[in-house]
Amino acid sequence: MEKFRLLHERLRDSGVAGAANLHRPGRARPALLSLAHCPEYLDRFLGNRLGEREAKRMGLPWSEDLVRRTCIAPMGTLLTAQLALKHGIACHLAGGTHHAHYDFGSGFCILNDLAITARALRAGGLVKRVLIFDCDVHQGDGTAAILAGDPELFTCSIHCEKNFPTRKSRSDLDVGLPVGLEDDGYLAVVEETLSDLLRQLQPDLVLYDAGVDVYAGDPLGRLAVSLTGLAERERRVLTLCREHGVPVATVIGGGYDDDRPALARRHALVVEAAHQLWRQ
Repeated sequence: MEKFRLLHERLRDSGVAGAANLHRPGRARPALLSLAHCPEYLDRFLGNRLGEREAKRMGLPWSEDLVRRTCIAPMGTLLTAQLALKHGIACHLAGGTHHAHYDFGSGFCILNDLAITARALRAGGLVKRVLIFDCDVHQGDGTAAILAGDPELFTCSIHCEKNFPTRKSRSDLDVGLPVGLEDDGYLAVVEETLSDLLRQLQPDLVLYDAGVDVYAGDPLGRLAVSLTGLAERERRVLTLCREHGVPVATVIGGGYDDDRPALARRHALVVEAAHQLWRQ
């Protein structure tokens, strides 16, 4: 939890985030969450009635604070997407809970903010086609499963193949990477994949999961991308979206490190890249 506060403080202290561009989301109502989740599952989670196996799979201890934060985060991603459609880009300082499935939580993910946002935007007539471009080191299995069979909400996951989850869902496009892949090979895959998708799909919006657990030092990663490579990924992804004229909303995705300030610095890279590119 500490990384979220540290991320905000870093961006505030560097002048990237301030009163003029910060927005605070409210709490999502069950009707919004039900666009991507089973009402019975929502009732069990909100009311602290999850079974022992469900709670263990979720990976987080239930508390009122957890419920509050969990119900705010999807609204943050939805607000970010709405702001991106208006301004060309917006960045959420949380989100990326892509392991949450329709009727269960998994891998520290309880509600799938990406699937909720994509469904809500289309239901509101704001978009027709969305590309969810997921660069977390772990496959976005929950997002893929929830949105399966909906070609207008296209899911792409670029992840380490031999990593969590063991049983993967089928995204519209899955790109499994070998353990230990370094900067050059990784960046080439990301850039080529996104360039092709932007050209083929011509989406109205990109939801970009900028997971930093691809970093070489991440204990749950298994790839070998350097800090320089991570910063270059953010620059290339956002530049491609801008060159194609496609609005992009970013979420921070996964990142795990006992050095919380260092982790916050890695999460800040995508926001700093956005600030630099759109300031030009």
